[in-house]
Amino acid sequence: MTVFAIEYHYPADSPQIIELRPAHREFLGKLKEEGKLIGSGPYTDGDGDALIVIQLDDSATIADAEALMADDPFHTNNALTGRVFHTWNPVLNIFGV
Repeated sequence: MTVFAIEYHYPADSPQIIELRPAHREFLGKLKEEGKLIGSGPYTDGDGDALIVIQLDDSATIADAEALMADDPFHTNNALTGRVFHTWNPVLNIFGV
């Protein structure tokens, strides 16, 4: 499997993020059911932003990860100030992937 770490950027006090959070979590829940979501959650330092970690087939590229995450309500409703995708190698793997 290829693992991707995705950083979501948004203001900590964004009312749009708060409003869309249930739909965003439902979207992530579907990815979890499909075995694609490894973990996700907001940073707790008060600055906003979040990290999402997904796994796709060995041949997957960042473009595939971007396509998968394109339907996230945070993205489709333009609630994010940015998204950064990284291919990630969890060398010390506590996730079991």
